[in-house]
Amino acid sequence: MLVLVFSIGLGWLPVSGAAPDGLFSAGGWRYLVLPSVAMGVSLAAILTRMVRTAMLEELNQDYIRTARAKGLTESAVVYRHASQRPRSIVTVVGLQFGALLAGAIVTETIFSWPGLGRLVVTAISSRDYALVQGSLLTIGLTYVLVNLLTDLTYRLVNPRMRG
Repeated sequence: MLVLVFSIGLGWLPVSGAAPDGLFSAGGWRYLVLPSVAMGVSLAAILTRMVRTAMLEELNQDYIRTARAKGLTESAVVYRHASQRPRSIVTVVGLQFGALLAGAIVTETIFSWPGLGRLVVTAISSRDYALVQGSLLTIGLTYVLVNLLTDLTYRLVNPRMRG
């Protein structure tokens, strides 16, 4: 839909491919817009819902009522107290990285971007099983590494787990 509207219909952005002179040339950023939006919008929607739910839950806690009773402004309550607590967001961001990897395969194929996802699709279509196995192993190890880093980050963010 993005390609139909912004590339073909309006002619604002290139349909596919990478910038011929590199991304830092004049107009090279235009090649990044559609793939970035395609990959980021759905993940941003999920993250926004999670942040909103976590913040609403946190704003109903007793210590927030105490901070308000002390006379703190609403912005001080939200930014100093409530936004420091929702730690489940770290887990959601880590898990979304796996969805980003899976989405990269489709996005790279649609927008003709060179990358690991497109390499996997090309290797599957040419029946290069060794390349498919190596690529999937790399993707799997990356996903495991990101989950490990997510767990370590959660341990740093959550003071109850530092013990």
